[in-house]
Amino acid sequence: MAQTTLDPLNTNLLGGTSARRKSTAAIIWVLASLSLVAIVGPAIWIIGSVFGKMMKGWHWSVLTEVGAGLGGGLLNEIIGTLMIVAGVAIIAGSMGILSGFFLSEYGDGLLGGVLRTASEVLAGVPSIVLGYVGYVALVVHFHWGYSLGAGILVLTVMVVPYIAKTTEISLKQVPIAYREGAEALGMKNSQILRRIVLKTALPGITTGMIIATAIAVGETAPLLYTAGYSQSLPALSFTHHPVGYLTYAVWNFYNQPSVTAQQLSFDAAGILIIAIILLIVLSRVIVAMTQKHSEFR
Repeated sequence: MAQTTLDPLNTNLLGGTSARRKSTAAIIWVLASLSLVAIVGPAIWIIGSVFGKMMKGWHWSVLTEVGAGLGGGLLNEIIGTLMIVAGVAIIAGSMGILSGFFLSEYGDGLLGGVLRTASEVLAGVPSIVLGYVGYVALVVHFHWGYSLGAGILVLTVMVVPYIAKTTEISLKQVPIAYREGAEALGMKNSQILRRIVLKTALPGITTGMIIATAIAVGETAPLLYTAGYSQSLPALSFTHHPVGYLTYAVWNFYNQPSVTAQQLSFDAAGILIIAIILLIVLSRVIVAMTQKHSEFR
């Protein structure tokens, strides 16, 4: 029987390669951990600082009273924010999903390339510039005045590129085998898109919608130019009536000499953070519920 002998040189090479791999893995693990700390640490510090200052003077009437003369609550700002976000979610969600669907299914030619480039350029425009354009076009030229409608339309223009991009990517990630299998079963193209493709891409589309909504919740500059501000409850009017919103309270009340106004600023910041956290949790729940339709589980 022939005996197998190990080459010492090869053994040393294998041992050296294994040691280098372990060292590289350890370095990458340390760098990844430091990166996580660099991201999570400031976030925890900011959230903790805001909630700490918020809870010092918190009272539940903030959620039920209108802030007349900065001596009340934030009910008008909360309702105004909800109305703005709802309008953006409906209009921008419809436009963004349809745009992403078009780019995914029919955007392989020159037109698709032009639209993608235009969408990327629009996504890169600073929000304050969009706000100024909205002020000139809607508030001044079309005589809408500071209003809910002007604010919603400007925020819609701002977040549509994000929804369109995530929708397009999600639809393109649906495996071709799903379409081929459905065609082999005799399903029509409309049925394939509705019952197979959209269901599979739903987690990604939902994530894009939640991100766009979170962006709209946290914007201030475009709304200063278009929605103005009001200490009264929002009117059921699309134009000619300014509206209050939470980001204005955070930005403006903090600089007031009144301690009550500063406390309202921290209250508004805390409410916004809670709203963002709820949106993230909602997105995770929706993705978990729809993940069963996706191949990537």
